[in-house]
Formats: sequence, C-alpha cells, structure tokens
Amino acid sequence: MSSSDTPASGPDLTAGVAIESIPAGGALAGHVDGEAVLLSRDGDGCAAVSGTCTHYGAPLATGRIANGEVRCPWHHACFSLRTGEALSAPAFAALRRYRVDVRDGLAFVRADGAPMAEPVRTRADRAGPGRIVIVGGGAAGHAAAERLRALGHAGTITMLSQDGVAPCDRPNLSKDYLAGTAQADWLMLQPIEAYREHGIDLRLDCPVRALDLAASEVVLASGERRGYDALLLATGAEPVRLPVPGFDRPNVFTLRSVADADAIIAAAANARRAVLVGSGFIGLEAAGALRTRGLDVHVVTRDTVPLGKVLGREAGALLEALHVEHGVVFHHGRNAVGFDGATLTLDDGGTIACDLVLVGIGVKPRLELAKAAGLATGDGVLVDERLRTSQPGIYAAGDVAQYPLRGEAVRIEHWVHAQRQGQVAAANLLGDERPYREVPFFWTGHYDLSLRYVGHARGWDEVRIDGDLAAHDATARYYGGGRLLAALSVGRDLESLAIEARLRDELA
Repeated sequence: MSSSDTPASGPDLTAGVAIESIPAGGALAGHVDGEAVLLSRDGDGCAAVSGTCTHYGAPLATGRIANGEVRCPWHHACFSLRTGEALSAPAFAALRRYRVDVRDGLAFVRADGAPMAEPVRTRADRAGPGRIVIVGGGAAGHAAAERLRALGHAGTITMLSQDGVAPCDRPNLSKDYLAGTAQADWLMLQPIEAYREHGIDLRLDCPVRALDLAASEVVLASGERRGYDALLLATGAEPVRLPVPGFDRPNVFTLRSVADADAIIAAAANARRAVLVGSGFIGLEAAGALRTRGLDVHVVTRDTVPLGKVLGREAGALLEALHVEHGVVFHHGRNAVGFDGATLTLDDGGTIACDLVLVGIGVKPRLELAKAAGLATGDGVLVDERLRTSQPGIYAAGDVAQYPLRGEAVRIEHWVHAQRQGQVAAANLLGDERPYREVPFFWTGHYDLSLRYVGHARGWDEVRIDGDLAAHDATARYYGGGRLLAALSVGRDLESLAIEARLRDELA
C-alpha cells in the first residue's frame, strides 16, 4: 500500500554531500535517481533509506526524526533510519536501504544497481512454544503472525479466520473503498501467497467453536481439533445491531468486513437514498463515501453534535459542517424505531424514505470463546500489561483485549492499536517480558479532511484548542484533572507526533 507520489527534494545524494550538513541525530532529505531518500549519520557512520513510507506513501521527511528513528506524519508508523526496519505498525514492509560511501568528508549515496534488499531482522531460531495458534484474522492476528516470523520463531503458526478473505486494511472499508476511489487489490495487507512464503498457515472461512484448555486444543466449527503450545486470542469485535422492527431486512447493513462493504456497494448501485443510523466514525465516514457515490444521505443520531462526546463540541461541529456542506442531512436527538424496507420511522413520528440503511452504532467484543473457556472477562478479555490472560500460555490483543492504561482497565477499538498489540503479544509469546505501553492513535478521513488523534481521553473535563479548526489548522488538547490525556490535530501532523512522543515518555 505504498505510493511513489512522494516528491524528491533536496540535494542529489549521488553527487556527495558534506557530512557536516547531515543534522546530528537527524536526517538530510535528498534524492537518488528521482526517489526521495533520507541520509542520516550516527557518529562517523552514515546510512540512507527511502524517504517514502511503505504504508501509504507519506513523505517521511515531514515526519518526526529522533533517536535514530523516523515516524510517519500520516499514520505514525516507525522505521529505523539505519536499517530501514519497520519497527511498529501500521507499516510492515521495511524501507529500502542504499549503500553509502564516505570519503574526504563527503557522503555519496550509491545509485549503481538496485537499492539494498530489506534488512534481515530474524534472529537465530528462538526457543519457545513450538505450535502457536492465533484465533482471528484481523489487525492484531496478522501483525502477530508477521512479527513472530520476524523475531525468529521456527515453529508452526496457524491463523484461524472466520472471514472469507485474507487480512485486509479495515479502515479503508468505510473510506476510499466504499466511496469507489480505491480498488479491491489495495485492501489486502499482503498477497495470500505471502502467508505461505512466511510459513503461516492461514485458514479462511474457519470459525472456532470452542477452546479446550485442558487439552490445549482449539475446536473448529467443523469438529477438527488443532493443538497449541501457546494461543493468541484476536477475535476482535462485531457491530451492534438495532433490536427494532424491520432492521433484519436485506437492505439493512452493518460494516465490518470486505463482504459487508461489497454488499453495501452492490446495493448502492441501484439506490438513490441512504440513511446512516449513528454518527460515530463509521457512520460519518460512510456518509461521506456514499455522498461521493452520488446518493442522498441522511444521518440519524441521538447526539446533538456528532462525535461531541469523543472529540468535543467544536471538533464535532467542524465535521458536521463539512458533511452538511457536501449535502448530508442530519436528524439530531432522534432514534430509529422502525423500517418497512422503504421508509425509516423516527421516534418523533417523522419518516425518511430510503433505499438502504447502514447501522453504525458501535461494536462489542467477541467474548463467547473466552467466557466459555473460563477466562477472566470484563468489557473485554482481561489481560495484564504484557497482554497475558488469566490462563497461562494464552494472550489476547486487539479490540477484544481489555488492558491496563494509566491505572484503569480499558478496551480501545483502534486499528493501529490492535496491530501494535499484536506485535507486542508476538514478542511475549516467544518469552519476552515486554509491557504494552504504546500511545493509542487513530485517524479519520472525511472528503479531503484528515484528522489525527493520539492518546486516550475517555474522561476529559477540559478541551483547549490552539489554532483555527475552521481553517483546518488546529490542535485540540484534552485534559483530565489538569493532565494532558489526548490530542486531536488538523493540518498539524508534526505537532501530533510531538504530542505522541510526550505521552509515550509518560507511559515509559
């Protein structure tokens, strides 16, 4: 999911640059054969890596560079400046490395031949559980499987997914893919062949019926049993459905999987009017996507301001104004109480004619397997800071995991968060004792507006806004008891990364 759109700027690094011109502890942005490259130095040594993020093609020169690492300005992936290694999600592929020759105080980045291959970061075969089973084929499961191989796990890895397609880029489902501006081949996190190449036994359309802890086996819906020495639960979450008349009709949808998105796209092809029930991130992103397809779109929400409880009134009003500008009609303070297939009825007696309905009122963790097996649960599967469940040898990560953060047990439904938990769980499955102390991060896109959010502020009591939200140049900071908990940025990517670094230092 990379792009070659990053503009090449700065000096031609093949011609040589003075070592003194490379910022100590930083990097010099330049180009090699028209490709953006970052040249860094550590003491007298120099290293050069591609300046384009391998996730979505962001220009890394505009990201945050510190401590020998560069963080993507768009989605906060982290890379090593020396090796190009992708250190943390959402990027998995390493940056390309270039050879550097140093002579007479100048650094020359070699352009002869292809760039160096990706660094090999597998360690010697690690002693650990021989058979690892991952239940779930989403963000956390995929990230864990990839990291297990990268860390040198030589045993078997089985990923059991109830989905019919390989792990995909789920955030795109309610954005570009639903809007019709992204193709299906963008969605896959990696080709299906890559799982076989990495020795990952990915089983699709393979729901799990039970966990037999006494036998250390996973029981599949088919009755087959799969033994494990260590287990990762990454079962994710499922959409909450409306228990009201008519919402079981074939033109009522939820959005969680590729199959869901494809069904909505098929219905939209013959529709003129759509109603979104719920004004959360999925509802608003989908509203924008369906407007892009030319449908008349109404949003029914119980809130007075969409996302006001999450982002504050000002940021919520910004998003609403943007959607209204694009023709979306909002029905505030209303509940949907019925649907006859063509007309949606509201609790005040009002009606909305529509051809399809998309319900986006939240998700709930898939806890059935964990509860039936006797694992400790709350709002999710309870884990400690190392993502260990109440049962030895069993870990949980992603939307299903409830973990300790700043003294409280939280469950966070963010894509990058799930991937990073999967990566930490993988290390701990192999015997590491690494606490999960990543700062939660997510992004949301509406038409041409992108917002970045770092931190977690479920109980904020004050919002301080610096800049002009209407001009798409601002940062909103959320405080609880005078303490910074989170921040939302619009048009200030570097500031978002700096705030994330500050919050990360507090968690360390």
